[in-house]
Amino acid sequence: MTRMVLLSLCLLLPGIMGCGSGKRASRIPSPPPGGAVSVGPPQSATRPPVVRTTRPTKTARASKAPEIRLNQQTLSFEVLNLKGADLDKLAKASLTQEQWQGLFSVYVNAKSPAPPGDRPAVLGSYQVDSKALRFVPKYPLAAGLSYRAVFNPAKLPDHAASETAVVSALALAKAPPAADTVIQQVYPTADRLPENQLKFYIHFSAAMSCGESYRNIHLLDAAGKEVDLPFLELAEELWDPEGKRFTLFFDPGRIKRGLKPREEVGPALEEGKSYTLVIDSQWQDAQGSPLKESFRKAFSVSAPDDRQPDVNTWKIQPALAGSSQPLVILFPKPMDHALLQRTIALLDASGQKVAGTIAVGKEEKSWQFKPQKPWQAGKYVLSVDSTLEDLAGNSLAHPFEVDEFHPIQKQVNAELVRIPFEIR
Repeated sequence: MTRMVLLSLCLLLPGIMGCGSGKRASRIPSPPPGGAVSVGPPQSATRPPVVRTTRPTKTARASKAPEIRLNQQTLSFEVLNLKGADLDKLAKASLTQEQWQGLFSVYVNAKSPAPPGDRPAVLGSYQVDSKALRFVPKYPLAAGLSYRAVFNPAKLPDHAASETAVVSALALAKAPPAADTVIQQVYPTADRLPENQLKFYIHFSAAMSCGESYRNIHLLDAAGKEVDLPFLELAEELWDPEGKRFTLFFDPGRIKRGLKPREEVGPALEEGKSYTLVIDSQWQDAQGSPLKESFRKAFSVSAPDDRQPDVNTWKIQPALAGSSQPLVILFPKPMDHALLQRTIALLDASGQKVAGTIAVGKEEKSWQFKPQKPWQAGKYVLSVDSTLEDLAGNSLAHPFEVDEFHPIQKQVNAELVRIPFEIR
């Protein structure tokens, strides 16, 4: 009868541009009917350039109240819902710069102690057509900056002075943030994995959003067909504290022999076949931006690995005393990348932990330790936590699965395995 060991899942877990001077301007004749006038610094003799547009028709009428909008495409401010008669009179009128601004003006909503009425209006030109009164800023609008647009209908030709001004706060939408986040690496890095491969570690260059992980990950067979439900989809996704490493488990029910999912559907991976792990670029980072590009990892599948890692098969390459060269451990098979970062410690003769940095070698088949200070001659001990696993989840303490057809070859009961060596 099949006997299985429960799997423990652990969380390795600007200046403002476009502002006027604020001084009163000299009289500037308005353009001929249907034209536009550029509003700028005071000028005494020259006329502003005229932009010819379509002469408004007297039949265009609107029953709605005047409304101000910021046209995100033309980057202009528009007063809509004006009566056709008013637009026609406005196109024929000769307005000075001051009069144009008294009718329709735009200000930067700067965080300034100056009262709104003391702030200079944004420079630009005015246009009138059959649909709207339009103000086109002279300088580019700043994305995200707030603007205050004021339309005073009392300043329209033949209108009563008692009419109420229309005021709107508007802003140019910010451009979506650049897609800069990438997948830096997927572990294991080997291109040949055992049929009972337990998990992948997906490393990102920035923190990612949570909750949409599984829909952005796919496993394809050699024909490009997606494998159905190969992964264990947890309600609480497995992220490191920084949100930059995601742990993706294969469904244990399709790994362990004797379990119903494996018997009915078969293993997610099959020996002798090839697969591709695909990660979509639509996956969003913590800022809501998609990944810069998608990611693909192709690999082939070897026979299942049911053998526990054996420290007696490890090769230790000590460094020389007085040097700062790394100590190296060579493994006969790839090991779990994340666990290699935290399950091996180096102790000196007094049992104190030696300070240094850890690096994992090619295909996770080696472990390196570089000391902060040069090596001192003497005896040392490698302290290895027995939870260290290979790619199939077999640990120093026990194999990932135990059954009567594959008897246990050895059992490590101690939490720590000590491996002595000497630096000379």
